[in-house]
Amino acid sequence: MQTETRDLVFLSRHQIETYIESHPNFSHSLVPVKEDPYAPPIVREMMRAAGKVGVGPMAAVAGAIAQQVGEGLLNLTDQVIVENGGDTFLKADRPLTLTIFAGTSPLSEKFGILVPTRQMPLGVCTSSRTIGHSLSQGIADAVCLLSSWTALADSAATALGNRIKKKKDLEKAAEWAGQIEGILGGVVIVGDAMTAWGDIELVEA
Repeated sequence: MQTETRDLVFLSRHQIETYIESHPNFSHSLVPVKEDPYAPPIVREMMRAAGKVGVGPMAAVAGAIAQQVGEGLLNLTDQVIVENGGDTFLKADRPLTLTIFAGTSPLSEKFGILVPTRQMPLGVCTSSRTIGHSLSQGIADAVCLLSSWTALADSAATALGNRIKKKKDLEKAAEWAGQIEGILGGVVIVGDAMTAWGDIELVEA
């Protein structure tokens, strides 16, 4: 399925890059943009997901691509894992454990999220101020959210990370994220502190 996977990735990128050529604000806006009914499907997904949580549409790009590629591959197989820079779409016939990498935090890779088959297909997306290329206005080492809508998990992880300016923000941030329709649960790590909530099971890594 290497060729099919490549083609699905290229299709997703082409839709996004072509739209940006004629709508340059789409690529750098840090706030929601007006939904465009004439935009390509993946672009509309990004607009809707980001609009629900008050961030720019590119906050949903990795999750949206992961899900579009994953759903395309599910037409060829009944099991798939698509990981795109910390944003993952997965569907399997057995439970899976995803370990959380949080950089230099002492909690990094010490535990994982056990995903039961009943939750799949599922999006698991992570945002961070200290790891990778994600743009975050907060201090979190890892903000990991679960949703059946991967673009929403991605954009909400960014939005939640932006709200965490200090450790004592953890509980309030989790309470905010718990009110987002479509978010099943999550984990946030800041240094040696963490919070978890929702329909998730943590296990030792």
